[in-house]
Amino acid sequence: MLIGVIADDFTGASDIAVTLSKGLEGEGGLRTTQYLGVPQQPAEEQVEAGVIALKSRSLPAQEAVQQSLAACEWLLQQGCAQIVFKYCSTFDSTDAGNIGPVLDALAQRLAARNVIVCPAFPAMGRTLYQGNLFVHDRPLNESGMEHHPLTPMKDADIRRLLSRQAKTRVSHIGWQQVVQGSETLREILQDQTDEETQLVVVDALSDHDLTLIGIAAADEKLISGGSGIALALPHNFISARKAQGNNSEFPAIKGSSAILVGSCSGATRGQIEEHQKQHAVLAIEIEDVMAERIDADDLVDFILTHQDRCPLIYSSGDPAVVKQAQQQFGQHNISQRLDRLFGDTARKLVLEAGIQRLVVGGGETSGAVVSALNLGSLQVGSEIDPGVPALFAQGERPLALALKSGNFGRRDFFSHALNVLAGSTH
Repeated sequence: MLIGVIADDFTGASDIAVTLSKGLEGEGGLRTTQYLGVPQQPAEEQVEAGVIALKSRSLPAQEAVQQSLAACEWLLQQGCAQIVFKYCSTFDSTDAGNIGPVLDALAQRLAARNVIVCPAFPAMGRTLYQGNLFVHDRPLNESGMEHHPLTPMKDADIRRLLSRQAKTRVSHIGWQQVVQGSETLREILQDQTDEETQLVVVDALSDHDLTLIGIAAADEKLISGGSGIALALPHNFISARKAQGNNSEFPAIKGSSAILVGSCSGATRGQIEEHQKQHAVLAIEIEDVMAERIDADDLVDFILTHQDRCPLIYSSGDPAVVKQAQQQFGQHNISQRLDRLFGDTARKLVLEAGIQRLVVGGGETSGAVVSALNLGSLQVGSEIDPGVPALFAQGERPLALALKSGNFGRRDFFSHALNVLAGSTH
């Protein structure tokens, strides 16, 4: 294994896995496998990039550090020359968050001096300029992310945020330096190296910028960022003739399907609205979940009786309604109940009812579903939409999955994803 990735949630892991699998245009990427948690056995010999999906984004810092270090140890045992810590392109980490502490711990374990920090994902409108993270034309703290139910983002300055979280010194490389090219950028990184480790926030406005950063980081032991930071990492190993380049092919799965959605992002709400114009949709009311008036058997019954209409079940809602429910029942209690409900539903659908195509919306929901299914590892296939790959779990009965982060995907994403999993390109 050449590259090892530690991702702090399941959809983010899928996002960077497809980036590594795809590589730069014309070159191909690396043979990539996504692992659901830290594996208990060695990787298969042909795996060139391994992505470990943790569910650590919202964990207390100490727990996130322990899990991340365990993932790092396994990846090093597989021979990885480079470790990537992947977090969300909207950073999703408050002052009490764990990104800084995890970076501190990984940098110490790997004896890394300059650790690139770049959450930019231009394809989804996330750019970093003068150390500030933007979502399209708005600073992060004015983009709607300030209302996130778990990780409200109140500051767009990643340098300031990291300085409040991490013990490691934070520095910055501006866009004007990035665009001078990979060689210049590499020299800047090398010139900054001294006895003190530093987290280097690096600006990026385009995929070209991310490519320059990735090539400049060829010799760095530890890199961090959104999935875009991995764009050029396969190129480094291919150009060094340590890999040949790979274009993954994905088997078409045309069996029965289900869509489970737990994100309340604006993009997801719009996708649900679009889906229900032609397909079967069932809303889960939080009050019914908390009062145990609805259970996994009810949801399975809805899915199975509407197979001809691409059935979708969701617990999404307007942020104001979600906030009111959290105040009434408690955020942690709601999350636990919904995770258990979606996990139980997925398990019954796949293991008992034989569902073969499963699309999941929302990082927390995806984590609950794949944990309940105990899939172990997933083959990374073609890209459904930017940041969302088709995934394939081998077993007695094949299972195709798509795990979508809340803000990702076109407006008709859910039906489109089912079509791609079935082998259609339309």
